[in-house]
Amino acid sequence: MKCDLLIKGGRVIDPAQGIDGKRDVAFSGGRIAAIAEEIPDDDAKDVRDASGHIVMPGLIDFHTHVYWGGTSLGVDAEKIALRSGTTTFVDAGSAGAGNMAGFVKHVIEPSTPRILSYINVSFPGIFAFSKAIMVGECSDLRLLDARECLRVAREFPDVIVGVKARVGLKAGGSSGAAPLDIAIEVADELGLPVMAHIDFPPPSRDEVLSRLRPGDILTHCFRPFPNAPINGKKEVREEIREAHARGIIFDIGHGYGGFAFDSGRVTLEEGLLPDILSSDVHILCEDGPAFDLLAVMSKFWCLGMGLNDIVRATTETPAAALRRPELGSLKPGTPGDATIVKIVNGPVVHIDAVGDKIEGDRQLACTGIIIDGKWWNEGPKI
Repeated sequence: MKCDLLIKGGRVIDPAQGIDGKRDVAFSGGRIAAIAEEIPDDDAKDVRDASGHIVMPGLIDFHTHVYWGGTSLGVDAEKIALRSGTTTFVDAGSAGAGNMAGFVKHVIEPSTPRILSYINVSFPGIFAFSKAIMVGECSDLRLLDARECLRVAREFPDVIVGVKARVGLKAGGSSGAAPLDIAIEVADELGLPVMAHIDFPPPSRDEVLSRLRPGDILTHCFRPFPNAPINGKKEVREEIREAHARGIIFDIGHGYGGFAFDSGRVTLEEGLLPDILSSDVHILCEDGPAFDLLAVMSKFWCLGMGLNDIVRATTETPAAALRRPELGSLKPGTPGDATIVKIVNGPVVHIDAVGDKIEGDRQLACTGIIIDGKWWNEGPKI
């Protein structure tokens, strides 16, 4: 068939279509043109042999901070994409109403990987986040203006996917759950979800969970003590199970302090899988402990989560949470994004956000990135 790019012979894992097997994938006009066990390469402009590699829908990192140059915690999305194979980044509230326009014009629009964003309920966004200075943007309620947040969110409907509230002692000081209440009111007006960050109390996990609506996101869902999902007996708390059962979406958000092997191990053993795996990559964790999305995927593989479930949690499920299901599949007609990886066998030591270590014997490494139906030539090659 005539196509711009043909990827042949790879193991295609596409949970949205129930596919796990050898397939060829064709791209044309910036979209997926076909997927089949055998596609002739006679008329393909560019043919790549993916034998021995895994071909997945373009990876979605659902929690990142990529307002590079505009915020102190921002990292370069293209740099992270090249090593992780991420084709869609979701920024988790780096920008608020006061600087969203700059984020869109100077970072989002020029970026090759797609960038979507939660708008921070706080007007300046995350403005003071570094090893030297740490001031929570929700610690002063004078910075939270629901009308301004709503106004700016409506200016960028193609970019804004929800409202972010960072609550907890570090992010909100003594403001408790008030920032989340304001964020929910804005999100309700927009018809969008909220993403709730949780760290040290106040507020407690119960105060946060009781406010969230089905379709809202609890990030740092498997965080360490305090506000962990498990109790002192190493059991999943009942309120965590109840929240998940009523439709709260659980997002890992690894980051610098948001994920502990202890929490992850217990929840997985008890059958409670995270809905979404994400890196929460920012300036303090891009060189560890989070690194990037592939590193987080490899950690959960080491913990015992199945590879198909891992791919689903980085493609189909985050795409559905974004209300853009077309981003989470290789179905013909969908946007032409794909990530190609290989399994690297050999000893590896994984580290979580509190310094605990686990040893594994394999990890995932990026070998190819396809964006808008084209091989991203700067990236790894097969």
